[in-house]
Amino acid sequence: MISEKTDDQIQPSHGAGYRGAYVDDDLPALKEDVQLNVGGRGATQRRLKNYQVNMIGFCGGIGTGLFVGTGAAYATAGPAGLLLAYLVVGLVLWCVMQSIAELATLLPTAGSFPHWATRFIDPAVGFSLAISYGYCYTIAIASEVSAAAVIVSFWTDLTPAVVITVGLVLILAINLMSVRFYGETEVVAGAIKILCFLGLVIVSIVITSGGGPNHETIGFRYWHNPGPWTNYNGITGPKGHFLGFLSSFVNASFSFVGVETVVITAAESVDPHYAIPKAARRVTFRIAFFYVLGALLIGMIVDPRNAALVSGSDNANSAPWVIAIRQAGISALPSIVNACILVSAWSAGNSYCWVGSRMILAMTTDRQLPQVFGKVTKNGVPYVAVIASWLFGPLAYLSLGSGGASQAFTWLLNLSTVAGLIAWATLCFCYIRFYAGLKAQGISRTTLPWMAPLQPYAAWVGFIGSTIITLVAGFPVFLKGNWNTSDFVASYIGIPIFIVPILGWKLVHKTKFVRASNIDLWSGRLQEGEIIEHTSPPTSALGRFVNWLF
Repeated sequence: MISEKTDDQIQPSHGAGYRGAYVDDDLPALKEDVQLNVGGRGATQRRLKNYQVNMIGFCGGIGTGLFVGTGAAYATAGPAGLLLAYLVVGLVLWCVMQSIAELATLLPTAGSFPHWATRFIDPAVGFSLAISYGYCYTIAIASEVSAAAVIVSFWTDLTPAVVITVGLVLILAINLMSVRFYGETEVVAGAIKILCFLGLVIVSIVITSGGGPNHETIGFRYWHNPGPWTNYNGITGPKGHFLGFLSSFVNASFSFVGVETVVITAAESVDPHYAIPKAARRVTFRIAFFYVLGALLIGMIVDPRNAALVSGSDNANSAPWVIAIRQAGISALPSIVNACILVSAWSAGNSYCWVGSRMILAMTTDRQLPQVFGKVTKNGVPYVAVIASWLFGPLAYLSLGSGGASQAFTWLLNLSTVAGLIAWATLCFCYIRFYAGLKAQGISRTTLPWMAPLQPYAAWVGFIGSTIITLVAGFPVFLKGNWNTSDFVASYIGIPIFIVPILGWKLVHKTKFVRASNIDLWSGRLQEGEIIEHTSPPTSALGRFVNWLF
């Protein structure tokens, strides 16, 4: 049974860790007084229900990248290249998720990511990760809101500034409310995304089977002509095919960045020991359902040579599914799909504001920012951090400019995506250090609340894979005749932006790499009574099905 508590009974999620819940019998029990800023705990409250965490895990962060961005990737790689790219990047993401979900289940701390880096690697790395990852998501608010303005242009010539303003106001309002209300908005938006994608799957099958108004059967035509691979920038043969795959590989990675944010909900979940492992297991279905199945269907219904895929319209006109729907002679669906893309863009921007604020909150718990940024409302909302995160949203107005302004916005967007990939690698390294700490201190993983599969090998795959993706992100500038200093800087400046704060923090604070034997594996663990709802698995067949579904 689930033990329900009212909002008035919900307690803050702060508190020091203790030895006693998940330790070996020969270790002495030690319980400390509950207090802020110990073990990475902030003053937020546990208000996110399990179904909200599950929906955030399954759909959170899905924006225009999935529905529109796949078009350009498909055009450069072809059916096989796109499918293989999503399979490979999906494997890397799965490894990242398993690593950080185990950490979040054990240590559901405020913001999670920077605190883990501070604790398991070096405080300087935690400081830099908070800056780069927080920047990644605060800038992404602007990118998604500006994308929403472009999406609206599918229907009307309404001034984009109006759409941007409305979007920003709504995002701020929702993030200043209780996190439970934020969770509900993500549930509604997630349901729309799922229904939209299910509809696209059905329509795609109908189209390729010849069930559209034009009654043209497609099958796997485009796998034969022009073929499973495309030539990258006119480069023929295996080299051109590989470069096309590599280009799609990078684009696919950018679509995946954001899936990992579900583990940040651990600090505000009513039962993180149940919800976070479940969300980590669900990521397998998310990768297979949204990305791999989507890539397969796109390769069946659209010719990769279709110019609309790379038209740069950034609304439904560039979406592969909409292109196929129009070619099949279906007139009503493009507007419906565009509406779903609009919801996805706004939902992603809403989620990014929430994530950015929690990164700022994490820096206060590790005393890397003034404590004023950690202040919360009576509902546990870190309102100062939310406003600070949201203030990057108005950068969306840069996209309205021409010349230098538009170029500046493109640079900011490129930097944010590279920062996400660097975070993947850093987080996997956090797990590698955590695992080393367990071994050095003689602590068995069986004492943890949840053990992720295939560790520490999954963490190593995630670390190496994310590093490789980051390094090849700007490979086109190294091709003969393609050098462009601006593109090179935009692709790789994210690396020094991550390294420089590390060096600066180490010089000022003289921090050292944390030895495995000295890693703190205890503070920040949940105490008895901090879990608001103790979830018991259902026993009936219907209950098990609903539990699996949600």
